[in-house]
Amino acid sequence: MTLTVTHCAPCFQGEWVWVDPGIGVPIGARVKLTDTGHQLLVDDEGKEHKLSQKEEGSIRVMHPTSVEGVDDMIRLGDLNEAGLLRNLLVRHRQGIIYTYTGSVLVAVNPYQELPLYTADQVRLYHGRRLGELPPHVFAIADTCYFNMRRHNRDQCCIISGESGAGKTESTKLVLQFLAAVSGQHSWIEQQILEANPILEAFGNAKTIRNDNSSRFGKYVEIFFNKDGAIEGARMEQYLLEKSRVCHQAMEERNYHIFYCMLAGMTAEQKKTLCLGNAAEFSYLKRGDCIVCDGRDDAKDYTRIRTALKILAFTETHCWEILKLLAALLHLGNVSFEGGVLSGCMTQLMSEFFVCFLQVQPAALAVSLTYRSFMTNRERVSKPLNSEQAADSRDAFVKAIYGKLFIWIVGRINSAIHKTPTNGPKYVRNSIGLLDIFGFENFDSNSFEQLCINFANEQLQQFFVRHVFKLEQEEYTKEDIVWKNITFSDNTDTLDLLAVKPLNVLALIDEESHFPKGTDVTMLNKMNRAHAKCNKYIPSKNTHDMEFGIRHFAGVVHYDSNGFLEKNRDALNSGILKLIEASTNTLLQQLFEKELSANVVKNLASNNRIVSTLSGQFRQSLDSLMNALSKCQPHFILCFKPNDDKKSMVFDRNLCIRQLRYSGMIDTIKIRKLGFPIRHTFKQFLQRYRVLLNTTVCDPKTSVNIPVWFKCIPLCRKSFVKKRRAAVVIQKRWRGYREKKEYRKLQLGFERLQSTIRGRLARGRYLKELAAAVTMQSQVRGYLARKSYKSKREAVTVLQAHTRGMERSAAELQQRLEDVLSQSQEAAAKPEPVSEQEMVETMFGFLPNTVAVGGREGPAPEGFEVRLTTNALARTVPAPEPVPIAVPEEQPVVDYNDENEEFSFTKFSALHFQGSATYSHIKQRLRQPLLYHEDEGDALACLTVWWIILRFMGDIAEPKLINQEPSAPTPSQNNLGQRQNRRLSNLVGLDQVLYIRTQPQIQFNFALSVLVCPCRDEIYCQIIKQLVNNKNQNSSLRGWVLLSICLGIFPPTELLMQYLESFLGRGPSSYGPYCAERLRRIVANGERGEPPCWIELQAVKTKKTTQVSVALMDGLSVSLPVDSACTSAEVCQALAKKVNLKDIYGFSLYIGFCEKVWSLGSGGRHVMDAISQCEQEVRRKGEEEQHAPWRLYFRKELFTPWHDSSIDAVSTDLIYRQVIRGLKSGEYHSEKEDDFVQLAAMYYYVTFGSAISGENAKKVVEECITTELIETKSQGKLIQLVNAAHTQVNYSVKGDVVDYARQKWPMYFSKFYEVTQMSGPPLPKSNFIVAINWNGISFQDEKEKKLIELSYPEVTGVNKSRYGQGQFLLQSVDAGEMADLIQWYLEGLKERSVYAVALQDVNKQDDPTLLSYKRGDVLVIVKDGEYSPARGWIKGTNERTGNTGAISTDTVLVLPTLEKPSDTTLVRRQPGKEGGRGAQARGAGREKLWAASKEPIKQPLLKSLVGNTDLIFLLSLTFPSPILKYMGDYPIKQVRQPIELTDQIFGPATQHVPLQDEVYCQIMRQMTSNSSRMSVDYGWQLMWLCTGLFSPSQSLLRYTQRFLESRPREPLAADCLQRLQMLLSMEPRKLPPHQVEVDAIQQNSNQIFHKIHFPNDSTELFEVTSTTRIRDLVRNIAYKLILASADGYGLFMKTPNKVNFNLEDQNYFFDSLRQTTDQPKKTKKGHCFSGAPATMPYLVIFMRKLWFNVTPGRDLTADLTFHFPQELPKYLRGYHKCTKEEMISLAGLLFRVKVDTDKSQFVMIPRMLKELVPADEMKTMSPEDWKKHIISSYNKQAGITLDEAKVAFLKGICHWPTFGCAFFEVKQTSEPSYPSIVQIAISKQGVSFIDPKTKELLVMHLFNRITNWSSGSTYFHMTIGNLVKGNSFLCETSLGYKMDDLLSSYVNMYEMQRQSVRPRNNSMFPT
Repeated sequence: MTLTVTHCAPCFQGEWVWVDPGIGVPIGARVKLTDTGHQLLVDDEGKEHKLSQKEEGSIRVMHPTSVEGVDDMIRLGDLNEAGLLRNLLVRHRQGIIYTYTGSVLVAVNPYQELPLYTADQVRLYHGRRLGELPPHVFAIADTCYFNMRRHNRDQCCIISGESGAGKTESTKLVLQFLAAVSGQHSWIEQQILEANPILEAFGNAKTIRNDNSSRFGKYVEIFFNKDGAIEGARMEQYLLEKSRVCHQAMEERNYHIFYCMLAGMTAEQKKTLCLGNAAEFSYLKRGDCIVCDGRDDAKDYTRIRTALKILAFTETHCWEILKLLAALLHLGNVSFEGGVLSGCMTQLMSEFFVCFLQVQPAALAVSLTYRSFMTNRERVSKPLNSEQAADSRDAFVKAIYGKLFIWIVGRINSAIHKTPTNGPKYVRNSIGLLDIFGFENFDSNSFEQLCINFANEQLQQFFVRHVFKLEQEEYTKEDIVWKNITFSDNTDTLDLLAVKPLNVLALIDEESHFPKGTDVTMLNKMNRAHAKCNKYIPSKNTHDMEFGIRHFAGVVHYDSNGFLEKNRDALNSGILKLIEASTNTLLQQLFEKELSANVVKNLASNNRIVSTLSGQFRQSLDSLMNALSKCQPHFILCFKPNDDKKSMVFDRNLCIRQLRYSGMIDTIKIRKLGFPIRHTFKQFLQRYRVLLNTTVCDPKTSVNIPVWFKCIPLCRKSFVKKRRAAVVIQKRWRGYREKKEYRKLQLGFERLQSTIRGRLARGRYLKELAAAVTMQSQVRGYLARKSYKSKREAVTVLQAHTRGMERSAAELQQRLEDVLSQSQEAAAKPEPVSEQEMVETMFGFLPNTVAVGGREGPAPEGFEVRLTTNALARTVPAPEPVPIAVPEEQPVVDYNDENEEFSFTKFSALHFQGSATYSHIKQRLRQPLLYHEDEGDALACLTVWWIILRFMGDIAEPKLINQEPSAPTPSQNNLGQRQNRRLSNLVGLDQVLYIRTQPQIQFNFALSVLVCPCRDEIYCQIIKQLVNNKNQNSSLRGWVLLSICLGIFPPTELLMQYLESFLGRGPSSYGPYCAERLRRIVANGERGEPPCWIELQAVKTKKTTQVSVALMDGLSVSLPVDSACTSAEVCQALAKKVNLKDIYGFSLYIGFCEKVWSLGSGGRHVMDAISQCEQEVRRKGEEEQHAPWRLYFRKELFTPWHDSSIDAVSTDLIYRQVIRGLKSGEYHSEKEDDFVQLAAMYYYVTFGSAISGENAKKVVEECITTELIETKSQGKLIQLVNAAHTQVNYSVKGDVVDYARQKWPMYFSKFYEVTQMSGPPLPKSNFIVAINWNGISFQDEKEKKLIELSYPEVTGVNKSRYGQGQFLLQSVDAGEMADLIQWYLEGLKERSVYAVALQDVNKQDDPTLLSYKRGDVLVIVKDGEYSPARGWIKGTNERTGNTGAISTDTVLVLPTLEKPSDTTLVRRQPGKEGGRGAQARGAGREKLWAASKEPIKQPLLKSLVGNTDLIFLLSLTFPSPILKYMGDYPIKQVRQPIELTDQIFGPATQHVPLQDEVYCQIMRQMTSNSSRMSVDYGWQLMWLCTGLFSPSQSLLRYTQRFLESRPREPLAADCLQRLQMLLSMEPRKLPPHQVEVDAIQQNSNQIFHKIHFPNDSTELFEVTSTTRIRDLVRNIAYKLILASADGYGLFMKTPNKVNFNLEDQNYFFDSLRQTTDQPKKTKKGHCFSGAPATMPYLVIFMRKLWFNVTPGRDLTADLTFHFPQELPKYLRGYHKCTKEEMISLAGLLFRVKVDTDKSQFVMIPRMLKELVPADEMKTMSPEDWKKHIISSYNKQAGITLDEAKVAFLKGICHWPTFGCAFFEVKQTSEPSYPSIVQIAISKQGVSFIDPKTKELLVMHLFNRITNWSSGSTYFHMTIGNLVKGNSFLCETSLGYKMDDLLSSYVNMYEMQRQSVRPRNNSMFPT
């Protein structure tokens, strides 16, 4: 900081000092010694100064910081004007144009191009703190951007300076930087940037000081969204210099647009507008300067037209603007003679202005040469002289141009200022850029300079106060004790100009309103009012028209001539009338405000406009200052080093004047008033370390060690402050110490209490332990004694048996050895025998032929199938069994499956006991293969092993002596009852001896034991004996045994996959057959009985088994069945054969002897029933294959809603069943009229309406039972039938069915034997329950009804063992019975329209809901308005007649189709169903944290109360959509769930405070919710919510606890996991996508999406709610086994866009939703209120960036992506290639099409468009192409299709356009290019290609492309730096693809560059 030293000693050579050159500010000089020892000073300009001895003593030495210059001038030691000026000079000579003054940037115009504004510089300064890098305009811009995002506060940057200082360029650079760091390359960014060329063209001009001087001020406000992206801007303009249109100073030009227009328009356009060159127009040559060096007006015109297109100016707009500009130029050429238009100009005006201004020439002449005004009584017109007429014309021209400029600014704002989509109250952050004119002081200053300087006074005060504020913040940050600094600002000047009464601007306005007011009267008033003000300098005398004002930058004298005229800014009323009469639309739009009715009226009355120019300017300035005061300001002060616009020239006088004007001197004053000396710690230590009395803090060793200076005494204030702090610390410490002691004492008491409680608990435990030990000892003793007794009895039996067997043991042993030896010899010498012969031998006990099952023996009574002639004709023959092809392969398996995942070898190693192996053996096992806990099971398994060995022939059958065939033992008699018994209880020695002699019984026994619990053991033993079994006979027997087992029971899950693997490797003769049997038995469940004889027949032949099923109409159907077939499968197959649609109630029956029972139509095995019949036959000693069983298909049950008209086949079968039942006596009635009526109907069906005695007799004999015929005479019955026949209608069969259903419900019932456990007393506790369509009946064994219940009286049924109900019944078939009753109840409720209210509901305030009282009968209206599945129905209250929505929780739907009787309603009082409880619960006070069906009317969270904006968003969706989604509030129309989820989550995704509210409402609605359906829907919402956003930290732990406390909920764990994942991720930006909602609606938490590939293949990939695009890309690349995922991307194809890329960082579903959804909007503009119209779309995965692509290195990528993507480009003719290359490639493509099929040669001419580029097809004839392609094809013989594709890629990969993306565009930016250009984007850069010649026009590398963006039909690109970049605009509909591709390549290279940087960082290990 400043340490000014007056050096009185002689100066040393080379030392820098300050010297006064006489210009008012010292300059730098260097001391030089002459040869004589005298001192000379050489100043900065190189001039030498001799010093006298007196002068040498007064020289001031220069501070070291002023010698070399500093980046921040605050750090200057010489903090004064001289120090600032020299610092700028030094840096200017070093080529450094930017310098800081604190946070203020000083920019010196270099007047040359510097390499400071490249894209690399933008990246360098982005994200860096101010001062971290050298000063730069980008640093200020980044500071604005950073502060805006970090503090969420608006920023502003004030750019000031004189004309030519570089304000406009600095503004453009800041805009360019903000657009670059925004990173979006959006079209709105480009539009904002392109507004500059337009504004510069219409508002900038060449002046003496600046070639591109802004003649207006502008304030650009750029809006950013919450992500920091630019989303709009707004521009304000101030004080356009309109006089320049008519008058320019010498060497100055008019506005650029005039010269650009004349230089750039086509000759035809200029001819149309009658334009020539600029020298022809008076307005353009008054400054005697037409050409501006360094500017290309023609090129600028092209740039302007491009910018106009980008900003949505249509061609019509542009042409109208050009017409007005041409009109202005022509008006400037109009001359006046004596106040009259010259004659020659009148004719020209007739041609020009009629066309351009669209006015009448005469009216224009009058308006320019006459002025009209109102007198007291009439309007008077006064002619004007030539000078006045010229002034009137100029005023007209200036008005048009000024209004045109305002209109253009308005059009620009309409294009770049977009209304926020989130509503009018949505607040955006912004950065404002103020580019305004600097302080002006000319030789002659007029009204414009007064306004400009007034604005600068306002900004200066704003600047000074901001600097003072920063100074205060600096002292506060450093904790410096300081007093308030008093500084003087320019308040007095502002008071003079605009604040105090009678201020200067107010007096000017006041005088402007007086018709007789003049500049003289105005000046006199100002002199009188402010004569005593020291800031005001009055005129010298009455004739002097000047006055002066002392501004902050100096005194300025103003010439008051013309002040009032300029301030009034008024037009002649005649000119306004002329404009009003014009038909030029644009002209009228420009003066729309002036042409309004009230303004015109005001003009007609007093010929003036109230609003003045100064008033408008003050209003705009006040608005600007208010906006700036709300922002955090930043300042850029622009300086120009000289007036000659030369580089490296520094004018001291000019610069010091600018320093004073800029306010830098005031900054210095403020710094000096405070603490100007500012050193860094290092500098301070180096300077003052010598004052320490210690050696510490040596700068060379301990620079960073802090030092406490003892010499600095503590002041009193600091001591008091620290003392207070010490007292606070002591107080806290004492409190902490006491609390610690208390806690220690409390802990001691707690430990004492726990010790005592522990001792007491231990005493109780020891007592209980002793008692338990005593009880255990007693129980163990009892069990031991019982076990001993059992074992003793067993030992006694074994001893007796052993003693009996000892006598013949030796003989049996010898015979056994003989048998084994014989078996081994037989195995060693097997006789050649075929498989069929072995099977025949094995099944020799079976008959050779077996008839179709179900036709043996007589049928039960009443079930005889009477096949009449007609019936026989309708019999469906059984299909001929298709034999299974049995190959000659022998079922001997050489097993080796060690490499398979589920091999039996692995299973045996894991689960076999001991040393058991997996291969075939012939010895007996010592222990089972698998472990068994039960000893009996283990013994049984060993017995099974012995049986398997004998069955397979691995052990020969022993020969028994004197063993006579005996009758079956009781064991065999009860084979049908052996189910679910242990094998150890079935196998005994007597059975073993018995089965040795009877092979048939042996086989049956072996199969019967297969139903034991040791299933896996049996399968393992069989498989073990099949593995590596070399004996053909044994192996075949094993496969037969395995196939039989597979028809009885399945293995457990432990063995299932291993068994499937084993069967898959089995022989073709048995492997597939056994695998199919396994699949069937697993699907239908295990069997309960051993196999029957027809199964064995099927196993023998491996053919399907045929059974015959008899229908009640005499039709007999043969059906194929297998061992696992169920009654349901048989019923379905039969229904399909006879075309039966209404299959419900039809069941399969089996008849055996005189018994018939139902197998139902469910899961009962048909073969089990047949097996039971065969067992009964065998028990009687008969042959099983002749068992007299039959199968029937008949109606068993009716539904209460049965309709005979639905299915004619069903009705016919039931009709036949009823008629047969009548005859057989199955259906009987006490009234003979019932028989007569049914007989009459049968009469009508059989014989029609004709009456015949013979027919009536036949009917009586066929329908009426013999008993009734004998009781009644046959003749009497015939008469009754004939009489009833006449009354029969046409729907006879249906009437018969309905008659029987109504008359005999008990005959169509299911019966269950039950035992009553509790309930009302009945005569018997064991009875039969009959269930039918009419209700439930309890009957005794004599069919006497005990009680009968209708379904409306049944409140519910359940099959819980401990269930509560009026009747508690126990039955074997309790589950089936409960399911049947429940099905009837649900079906009736579904069809019922009657309900009874369970509680009072009063919803008078909500017309949607119905009000009713408890017990009211409600009639349900089924019009589809509400969904019962969501808990709401529509109904009418019979008591009140009102209709509305009803909650299903508050009513009970009665299971009835008819209106219930009063008796039924009395029985179903709501109190019996818990209605009282419901009413009581509903009557309680509603809990805020529990579920409720009442819509909330305010937020749950207190934080939202008072926030009207967010509450407004919530009120938009009242009632809560959460209630609607969960079914707690009715939805009138059928709505998609996506509509409700949009309403729930849409506002929350846009407003973070609403997210906690959503979580709270969902959790509240799931708390204490009695509706399971509502809770399930609530979990769906929670699942969706946890995939969108996480709750705040204050709510997070409660949400986690909520999820953790519900572990039984299926989605709770998944929701918790999704929430944990979301905590480390960004929230979603949009509501859930339709795919997500559909998935969770289907109870699936996995989502799979189809991805398409360029080769037309597709694949499903799993995605989650938080899957990002880049994650999915990597996952796809991993699944496809691609070499790398780099360069690939996901694209979406919609009807509107073709293959546009999805951003990598975005969430997948957000991208889909943003692109495909088109949300409906409410009237207020809020989205998410309607169903989104989802567009069809495809998601495509393809290569996007073509780098590191080498054909042949990644075959999958070549075939899936590279070839199908490159082929269309080649065929479209985008590449430049030779004829030979095309022929070679055509041969490869032909091979790809036809492979090796040479017969396709003739098709080559037709296939040329698929083989040759489109633009090259005509270069040769089709036959020539054919000849060359065939030759190329033959040369490439021997390669595959894939190799041909790779070869194609290798053939084109060396072309420079390989991998390019091609776009044909239309351009007008570059005249040297053709209008249609082909743009190719590749890894090298962007190439421009001539599409006709395919020649490269130019290629731009990516590092030269500084900016790009795309619009709907345009693409724009800037090449070069940010200052002098070339703009290229083209028209294309694919601009979005070009934009994305260019961004992707640039980002790729940037990432690669960043990835290289850490390698040189020492933080990373090497």
